[in-house]
Amino acid sequence: MPDTDNTGAQLQIGEVAERTALSIKTIRHYDEVGLVVPSARSAGGFRLYTADDIDRLLAIRRMKPLGFTLDEMRSLLESLAALDDPDATAAEKAAATEYLAECHARATQACAKLSTQLDYARELTAQLSEFAPDRDGR
Repeated sequence: MPDTDNTGAQLQIGEVAERTALSIKTIRHYDEVGLVVPSARSAGGFRLYTADDIDRLLAIRRMKPLGFTLDEMRSLLESLAALDDPDATAAEKAAATEYLAECHARATQACAKLSTQLDYARELTAQLSEFAPDRDGR
């Protein structure tokens, strides 16, 4: 079975699901919509993912709870790739940097909103704690 580290080896989808905490169904969906296409296929047709593919999946996993759409995720990933591309023009890198700055601002706002929601959930949990069963099962 293939294995991956940062040397170019590859993992099958089940192993990727374990490492990313994403379901196999979700990973397949991202492949179907062209968001993260596996770098290779085995002789038996199994999807094979590299460390870079896993990094893209982890980036998507981070974006999803912040409300990014699939198209916005794609644009963010493309912008990150443009900054790593030695052949990208200065204009492409500037546009990528600008888009990533917008994404950063949006992510910061979403984190603040989620933090407030978490505070409210903790307040409710504390309020209801007197009704939680005791350790002896009551």
